[in-house]
Amino acid sequence: MIVWSHSAPVPLISNPIRLNPSLTHPHPRPPCPLPMNKTLWFYQVTLTIVVAMCLRILPLSHTLELFNPDWVLLALIYWSLVLPERVGIFYAWAVGLLTDELTGQLFGQHALAYSLAIYACLKLHKRLRQYSLLQQGFFIFCCLLLSQLLFFFIKNLHQSVQLSSDFWLPLLTGTACWPLVYTALRFLRSAEQTNIDHR
Repeated sequence: MIVWSHSAPVPLISNPIRLNPSLTHPHPRPPCPLPMNKTLWFYQVTLTIVVAMCLRILPLSHTLELFNPDWVLLALIYWSLVLPERVGIFYAWAVGLLTDELTGQLFGQHALAYSLAIYACLKLHKRLRQYSLLQQGFFIFCCLLLSQLLFFFIKNLHQSVQLSSDFWLPLLTGTACWPLVYTALRFLRSAEQTNIDHR
């Protein structure tokens, strides 16, 4: 309907045509895909945890055993940084209980240590993602140190134990192995995701 204004001979449209939003964007952008398949992440995390547990209980000589780091904690730290919404405190607690059973340690000590370390990872995961591997190494050392101190404290509750140089060996090797663990798990994750995209 067209109405003529008395002030100016310009036609005014009283009922303007409303464009359909779908016409302005005939091909709306689809939502961003998830970084990992909903089931793929579970198999990948479980596989890496199983491999880490095998390395943890691998029969070694006494000298090599002193250098054997906590591979399970290193794997948990990686996955909590990559998938913080899926690998959290509850998952770390469950893995810790299983580790206690496999290593024959006091039931619950690995669960407590892993939960505290993963809690710190969840709090700082956005910042840690921006750090280089060298900068992340300091955080890894702190997590391993927290775990070792907790084990040392629990052991002292049963018997008096002196702090020796053996206390620091798995911390140093674990920190040194972090770039290797990070690179290997990152390659595994990207390779599996690439295979899914090409199917």
